[in-house]
Amino acid sequence: MSYLAKNYNRKKISFKFGKGSYLYSTNGIKYLDFCAGIAVLSLGHAHPKLIDSIKKQSKKLWHVSNAFEIPEGEKLAKKLCQKTFADYVIFQNSGTEATEAAIKIARRYFFSIGKPNKNRILCIKNSFHGRTIAAIFASGSKKMTEGFGPKVPGFDHFTFGDHKSLKKKINKNTAAIMVETIGGESGIKVIPDFCLKGLRKLCNKKKILLILDEVQCGISRSGDFLAFERSKVKPDIVPIAKGIGGGFPIGAVLMNKKVASGMTPGTHGSTFGGNPLAMAVGNTVMDIVSNKNFLNNVKKVSNYFLLKLNHIKDKYPNIIKEIRGRGLLIGIQLHKDQTIFINKLINNKLLTIRAAENVVRILPPLNVKKKELDQALKIITKVCAELK
Repeated sequence: MSYLAKNYNRKKISFKFGKGSYLYSTNGIKYLDFCAGIAVLSLGHAHPKLIDSIKKQSKKLWHVSNAFEIPEGEKLAKKLCQKTFADYVIFQNSGTEATEAAIKIARRYFFSIGKPNKNRILCIKNSFHGRTIAAIFASGSKKMTEGFGPKVPGFDHFTFGDHKSLKKKINKNTAAIMVETIGGESGIKVIPDFCLKGLRKLCNKKKILLILDEVQCGISRSGDFLAFERSKVKPDIVPIAKGIGGGFPIGAVLMNKKVASGMTPGTHGSTFGGNPLAMAVGNTVMDIVSNKNFLNNVKKVSNYFLLKLNHIKDKYPNIIKEIRGRGLLIGIQLHKDQTIFINKLINNKLLTIRAAENVVRILPPLNVKKKELDQALKIITKVCAELK
């Protein structure tokens, strides 16, 4: 009997250790892990540099209150700001906390300039911004919000790709537009660069803020450090998490100087956010994944993998409808429900995870090897052949 609540439908597999792109189950089976903790394990399992960082920091200091300066956090914040559009950072513990803080920052900014009625956030319907009570209503998903009423006010929604609906929903109370640059849970939906540019222009015209949620698609997963970078836009606020800790819980909000002006002492806080142990790990991850050569390799292996996946799609068009994504945030959209497909992948020792619209999400570690991609391609081909 398990004493854990039943809010997860867990697979009947448990693991005793991992190494690189592989997990080893408690009954001795070796799996290729292309779930990576849902885009968290940016450097795979048991990366020696991350182990070394944790060991060194754990012998010095694990936690102090944010009532004091934390040098490790100052160091990581500087790296993030120098690498991105941001002028300031607030550290959190998770992605949902980061998006929650992003909402607060947007509302607080308009309050601080004497416009407290500008407090509504416009989001894509059936997107995903986390599991807190505000974040589920920001997502606009009936499935996620059912049973958690009353409805948290302050959120409006438009349909993905419906530009007319987007413009109509902006009103005098709109504070910000918040979208995922690449939607993860919603089915690996990439917002095109021209749309991101259009969003920035629209926000400038309406004098509202642009929040780009990069909790899943950020931290080099797209092949750029942040997925929006290749569009050349500059958002106002960007929540990040997942990959920045390489498996250690870290979230953060990146913001420009303008919106940061509203965040005065006492407006937001976190007991564990930015603790020395997390920051030591984050600094090590940042040094590796933000390197130009590392990013170029993500793009290189991604181009290879996407090409081969499209070849499989062309061979089995009755099974695979579309290959989606960018970098190593990839979705295989199937014609039918993905449950059987995912279970067959597991039976062939490949771990993946589902997303909306019958999508199988494939999220390898960012330092995945070509031979591991080839192994995954062989398994995917085999499963397609079995189901044709």
